[in-house]
Amino acid sequence: MQSPLRHGRAAIGTTIAGGALAALSQAPERASRLLRHRYPTVAVTGMTGVGKTRLADRLSRRASAESSAEGGPDVGSAVMERRTRRDARLRGYRFRVVPGENAATRLGALDELFHDEPVDGVLHVVANGHATPRRTAGTTGAASATREQQLAAELEDWSITAHRIAGMAVRRERPTWLVIAVTKADLFADDVDAAVHYYSPGSGSPFGDKLDELRALAGGAKLSIDVLPVCAQTGGRKSSAPEQACTDLLGRLELRLAQLSGHV
Repeated sequence: MQSPLRHGRAAIGTTIAGGALAALSQAPERASRLLRHRYPTVAVTGMTGVGKTRLADRLSRRASAESSAEGGPDVGSAVMERRTRRDARLRGYRFRVVPGENAATRLGALDELFHDEPVDGVLHVVANGHATPRRTAGTTGAASATREQQLAAELEDWSITAHRIAGMAVRRERPTWLVIAVTKADLFADDVDAAVHYYSPGSGSPFGDKLDELRALAGGAKLSIDVLPVCAQTGGRKSSAPEQACTDLLGRLELRLAQLSGHV
């Protein structure tokens, strides 16, 4: 017959072993939560030519290959690009730049970021009709588009992205944040306020109506929306804004991202 003391020791040993196994099983989840808190994943979306990669490069303190060419390349990226920003406090962001061209890879990237491995926030880039015209890969000739055509294409692009954001927001318990970055603001410096209004919820504009629909689908309490102007590149020939103004706008965007991510 086993003594009570030996039986007690066996029970304690079983409890300790069970606790250790439970802790080990929870370790990957805790590590994942810590990583997401310190380095939240941010989807950078928007149609081709609005400057997504250039903005992600500025935010991640990375030199952009596009900056060496006036106006950027003729053809947009066809793959999802990854950027990481780290600071001295071991905090930062993992940016995932969704391609604006190539329907197959673009839709695959959207599905990955909003369904398979949901992101923590969304940085959707628009250009107030000033996107750089891009010709489709494999075609020749100069690309061109009117501002009205650009705005219409931007709205169509947003409809696809908004549908996926709504689905993600409905499925998850924690709130989702969305920042609309109105880039190339240096090209319309005198009309920045009007542009921000156009892209804001409740504005009555075509884009504003789409945002209102998104809020209704996702639930107002589960989705925060900010609209901020930004210049991703300064000193361009067409720029009508001083370099310091663009630097200040970028700083405001960086501060808001830090606030939304709990870094400040």
